[in-house]
Amino acid sequence: MANMQPSNYQASNASLYDLLGREAGVLNLVKVFYDMVESEPFAHKLLLLHLRGNGLAHSRVEQFHFLSEFLGGPRLYVEKHGHANIKAMHEHLAIDAESKDIWLQCMNMTIDKIKLEASIKNQLMVSFTRAAERLVNT
Repeated sequence: MANMQPSNYQASNASLYDLLGREAGVLNLVKVFYDMVESEPFAHKLLLLHLRGNGLAHSRVEQFHFLSEFLGGPRLYVEKHGHANIKAMHEHLAIDAESKDIWLQCMNMTIDKIKLEASIKNQLMVSFTRAAERLVNT
C-alpha cells in the first residue's frame, strides 16, 4: 500500500500533449485554429503571413508536427526536419507585435471553442505566449 500513488498522480504528471487528447486533440486544435485563421476578418494579416510561405495546407501539417513535440508528444518535427528551432522556422517572415497578438488571440479563441479546461488553457497559453514573443522580429 505504501507504493500506491494518489488517483490524480498520473493526471498531474501528464504532458500538455496528453491533456489535450494526444494526436486527435492536437489535430483538432490545429484544424480549428487554421479554420479560424482562414475565416475570421481580424486574422487576415495572419492568413497573409501563412500564404507567403508554403500555404495553409502545409502550415496545418507542420503545425501539427511541431505542436505534437512542443506539447510533450512524439518528436515529429525533429524527425522530419532535424530541428525544432521555432525562431529558425519563422525567420523568413516579418513578424511584428500585431501579428503575434493576432496569433495568440486566434489560439485563445480556438482553445475556448474546443472547450478545454481552464487549467489546461492557462498552461497552453503560457507556453504559446512565451514562444510567440520570441518570434517578433520587426
